[in-house]
Amino acid sequence: MNGMLEAGRSLVTEAGGKVTIKSLVGSGGQGEVYLVDTSQGRRALKWYYPQLADDRQRRILEGLIDRGWDDDRFLWPQAIVTEAKSGRPGFGYLMDVRPARFRDLPALFRRDKSVSATTMRTLVIAALHTVEAYRTLHSKGIAYRDINMGNIFFDPKTGDVLVCDNDNAVVEGEPTSVEGTMDFMAPELVRGDHGVRPNIQTDLHSLAVLLFHLLMNHHPFEGAQALRIRCMDEHAKRKLYGTEPVFLYDPNNGSNRPVPGEQATVIATWNALPQILRDLFITTFTVGLSQPSRRARETQWRDALSKVLDAIAACTACGSQNLTQPGGTPPDCWSCGRSVTMPVRLRITTHRGSLRTSRVVHLDPHVRVYGHHLVDEPERHDFTDVVGEVTEHARKPGLFGLTNRTDRTWTARQSDGSLQNVPPGRTVSMQAGLLLELGGGTEAVFEN
Repeated sequence: MNGMLEAGRSLVTEAGGKVTIKSLVGSGGQGEVYLVDTSQGRRALKWYYPQLADDRQRRILEGLIDRGWDDDRFLWPQAIVTEAKSGRPGFGYLMDVRPARFRDLPALFRRDKSVSATTMRTLVIAALHTVEAYRTLHSKGIAYRDINMGNIFFDPKTGDVLVCDNDNAVVEGEPTSVEGTMDFMAPELVRGDHGVRPNIQTDLHSLAVLLFHLLMNHHPFEGAQALRIRCMDEHAKRKLYGTEPVFLYDPNNGSNRPVPGEQATVIATWNALPQILRDLFITTFTVGLSQPSRRARETQWRDALSKVLDAIAACTACGSQNLTQPGGTPPDCWSCGRSVTMPVRLRITTHRGSLRTSRVVHLDPHVRVYGHHLVDEPERHDFTDVVGEVTEHARKPGLFGLTNRTDRTWTARQSDGSLQNVPPGRTVSMQAGLLLELGGGTEAVFEN
């Protein structure tokens, strides 16, 4: 296998469980990953390079394993593995095997065929899942330390994400030997500012860089200045990302704008990006460079991405999905240039009285309404919890309605006050002014 561990080799967990090496999967900066057999079934084993298998890393692993975290968005360390009876110092840890449906983000940027099913909607869902995953981690007082595109995998069809290499994570304030990947690191870490360690605030910078890559397919600091660099060595990188970082679209400094003809993709994608997301990037990559507390929080990204996802509109001329500004004017299609015709909207209002909150969902064909639309502030967006779906009439092509996918009966109220029951599986016309009572004090009304 040309790895540190040969096939058939026996290892042991600290609890005495037997681990048998099957095959080498790959290698990275800290070690190698193997498929192994255990008494609980097939697992993955990360085995550290000898120079990195030190007491500090072992203590970090022990702390993470003791937490017993079972969040399905993370390949969390499960057990420390050592040599069987040899007494040699090497060690690694067990984790679940990454399902085959997940692809790495670089495959997206390379436009691999394996990610050809990815749509604009899927990208936004992946960004939303990523933000919520790191929010969960940070809420437990854990800093990831090394957020970058190599540690996130996504499903091109659903947008589900999986966070790997979680042995980098530490409780906020604990010392660490891993500071991150330079082009994703916060400027204060790149510069090596006195007393600065990787923490949740530096994670927020890295998260914003990752989101920019995901939505823009580009780095937020690599504009005209990067193109003038003849040798991208460590000194040049420290200047670009640490000592003199300039955001591509800094409103007060145009020295690092993308170069037309050379960097056309990021210019086009930025122009098509809704202002609600632009504002978060601008704040994080301008004042946030020197004031970490000003960086966009996960909740801000979550709320903005959720609104943008619900405001996606397909161009009726070419079918391309367009990100639109929530509540804004129709944009020109990024693909064909024609003005996008906005679809019928569903304004959903939750609860009653002065605390009522509302959100708007654009009802393109086959769009779904989910359970998270019916609560004030969802902890996690679940795209398997479908409560309604835009469907086409079986005998009248081009005529769409909203189908009840719950096990409860909705009540539809016409403008004249007349009522109509909408049982599970039945469809209601999406006519402007029609009000739906969805239960639990939640109402929805169709708008043009």
